[in-house]
Amino acid sequence: MEVQLTPYIMLDGDAREAIAFYEQALEAKVVFKQTFGEAGQAVSEQARDRVAHAVLKIGGAVLFVADTATGVRFAQGKQVNICITIADKEQAQKYYEALKEGGQVDHPLQEVYFSPAYGMVTDKFGVTFQIFTQRA
Repeated sequence: MEVQLTPYIMLDGDAREAIAFYEQALEAKVVFKQTFGEAGQAVSEQARDRVAHAVLKIGGAVLFVADTATGVRFAQGKQVNICITIADKEQAQKYYEALKEGGQVDHPLQEVYFSPAYGMVTDKFGVTFQIFTQRA
């Protein structure tokens, strides 16, 4: 079972600007970028152009960048979190249950349009983890 941990920067409408900045400052290469509108979700006009997910390659490292969805509370100080990527839904559930112990659920682990099991938890130390299960 392979598990991948990736830094994930969450912003409140500034993802496009941040991506352009990292392209310049860090010579980042955008390998994927999708807006909420392009994802085919029913979203407000305001949210259509917000970045739903972007993948930047910087040297041998990967960085994820996105804007929060409209209606999701943006919390200053929680811009950087860790995305756990895994293929096994049962292992994702184990990680989710363990990390939420003494912490807080930010998004329940459930099937969403981009993942069969996705959730977000802030652990008892204040570290936010996104758990992303890949589609088979």
